[in-house]
Amino acid sequence: MKIFLIIIPVIIYFLPYSLYGQTRGCTDPLAINYNKTATINDGSCIYDAVKISPVSESNLSSILRETSGLLSWNDYLWTHNDNSDINIYMLDTIRGEILNTFPLTGAENNDWEEISMDETHIYIGDFGNNGAGNRTDLKILKVEKNSLLAGNPSIETINYSYPEQTDFTSPGVNNTDFDCEAFIVSDDSIYLFTKQWISNRTSLYALPKSPGTYTAKLKATHDVEGLITGAVYLESKKIVALSGYSSSLMPFVYLLYDFTGTDFFSGNKRKIIIDKPYYQVEGISTVDGLKYFISNEYNSIGSFLTIPNKLQVIDLSIFLKKYINTITGKQDDSPDSNYIPYPIPAGDYISVRCKNDSLRHLRYSLIDMTGKVVKSGMLPDETSGISVNGLPGGVYVLKIGENKADRYRIIKK
Repeated sequence: MKIFLIIIPVIIYFLPYSLYGQTRGCTDPLAINYNKTATINDGSCIYDAVKISPVSESNLSSILRETSGLLSWNDYLWTHNDNSDINIYMLDTIRGEILNTFPLTGAENNDWEEISMDETHIYIGDFGNNGAGNRTDLKILKVEKNSLLAGNPSIETINYSYPEQTDFTSPGVNNTDFDCEAFIVSDDSIYLFTKQWISNRTSLYALPKSPGTYTAKLKATHDVEGLITGAVYLESKKIVALSGYSSSLMPFVYLLYDFTGTDFFSGNKRKIIIDKPYYQVEGISTVDGLKYFISNEYNSIGSFLTIPNKLQVIDLSIFLKKYINTITGKQDDSPDSNYIPYPIPAGDYISVRCKNDSLRHLRYSLIDMTGKVVKSGMLPDETSGISVNGLPGGVYVLKIGENKADRYRIIKK
């Protein structure tokens, strides 16, 4: 007994050193309050205000005047309208042209505001609630992917309500904090990011992915100083990108990254303004977490300004590349890469620097996101480059070599 009593105080004495040996603080070198000694991100990072411009843009079809959600799937983009249209549209990633149309036969579009997916299903959020703020039929449609592509969609419904909304007297147009236009899907749950017209905040709610009727569970609320309209989630890289706009219609992307689990507001929070005033950005999607597609609705502001509905690409590499490389263990300049294409985004030419001159004279192919080879030939000297003059702006893949070909994602302005 005496030995036991002596050992316990020793353990208690040293326990705080084992528990608190790590330093909490801002771990992002891009933040103005970066703490180089910090080993645990406590979500305290503060950033300078920054504004960016899209690297490419294309007008969308007039059919998509009210495009409201955006999804990257199978090398295409997918979108929908937020009116009574029950179609999902497949777009190419270069011009945003409609390649195919898939009706959700048997469904009803009250106010579709977002599209997301997991491995087997596409999810459509029929939860827009800004018109009167008193909807009692909020729902998410769960559509099996193979059935959609086969033209015979199998649709299940996830119904839900907000536990905090107890008064369903209409507050009028655009005057509720119980609107929603953004959600993401994880392995086991759906997470909603609300669009709060009164407070300019967003609340995070969780729902099961199984069909049924649920009360959404409030997880957190955060002040984004704007209206959230879209979301995309890269689960393996711990990145959520939210799209939105301010009360004065200045669009932005709100980045959440390096968070713990699904506590999305526990890590870095950075707002990036998009220099496109009056563009009502509604959808956001990405493939690699560096370059993002965004889409906006057609918007007419009085009689003096008309904003066309567009598909645009923004490059967030300077904000996220180092972080993603840290997560994936990849170096900025991978030694396994034989070539360095530049500049990206490209103007009229793509030059290619070879790490070994013996690799210079190989065949290349430039492939658009529909899989079509738009240009090919022998790799030219670095100084002359590959002419891409006349090609539409957008995302391409540069393939160099034949069998074990190197592939690089290219953005054309």
